[in-house]
Amino acid sequence: MMKEKILEQLTPLTDEERDILSDNKVSQNRYTSQSQFTTVESKKFLTNNETIMVRKHTRFVHFPKHKHDYIEMSYVLQGSFTQTIAGKKLELKEGELMFLNQHIEHEINPCNKEDIIINFIIQPSFFEYIFSFLNIRGPIYRFLMDSLYTYSYQGQYLTFKTADNHTLQNLILTIIHEILNPVDVSEARVKLQVGLLLVELSQNEHQIEGAETLTLHSSWIQETLAYINQSYSTATLVEIADKLNQHDYVLSRAIKQMTNQTFKELLQEKRLSIACELMAKTDLPIVMIVNQVGYDNVSYFYRIFQKRYGMTPKIYRESL
Repeated sequence: MMKEKILEQLTPLTDEERDILSDNKVSQNRYTSQSQFTTVESKKFLTNNETIMVRKHTRFVHFPKHKHDYIEMSYVLQGSFTQTIAGKKLELKEGELMFLNQHIEHEINPCNKEDIIINFIIQPSFFEYIFSFLNIRGPIYRFLMDSLYTYSYQGQYLTFKTADNHTLQNLILTIIHEILNPVDVSEARVKLQVGLLLVELSQNEHQIEGAETLTLHSSWIQETLAYINQSYSTATLVEIADKLNQHDYVLSRAIKQMTNQTFKELLQEKRLSIACELMAKTDLPIVMIVNQVGYDNVSYFYRIFQKRYGMTPKIYRESL
């Protein structure tokens, strides 16, 4: 029933599709502000406060080779979807799912009227919150961690042969419906539902195909990032280096090489993001929040917060 409602909402021609049927070309300025169609930009679809949205893939036209500055998740609601990724021609069938990171190029064959493809446009930061309460491992975790943090610009994709997984299908349809028809609690619902989706995908690794690389150093980084996500209030470089049986200076150099940030910078960014979340969603005093995220020097916290966000924590909370 939900699928039929979504199809009814998305099957009619959009204004963009009507234009394409007239002149048979992509309107470049809908997707990028650059002079050439090389990178599709999230700012063309997301507002300043949004981290996820869905849109129907535009039919009837060939999309030339491009990449995105966001993570894209594509789901075939009806029909099929053919594209060329890293020189390989791939077809997604009804009910199947694909993740593309920011660094991989693809081009897309024209879709027919009956092909209804849903593109999720997701800022990498969206997953940071989800990882704060999930403990998952496997290919999808490594894929998302590399997309979030590594500096190697390794193009990656994952496909999920999920057509026969009814739990996954219901979750995806629920997420699509929630984003297309938002209510006051939709943001929280979507985060929880995407979290459940990632858990379900991680439990079905046999359904995953795609390209991923995992070097020794990137394995260290992923373990370090997981450690920061779970233990941000007490985390230290020495402790995680000891867990990995590495000298702290060796791990420190690898972190800088792979992420272009130091351990201290990664930890600080995590603590500040959690502090912002607590200021937005609780009435805890700021001093208590400072202690809760791992700082005992309130003046230092105020200084790094203002440098990062351009305002004091008090003004940040009032602005919300």
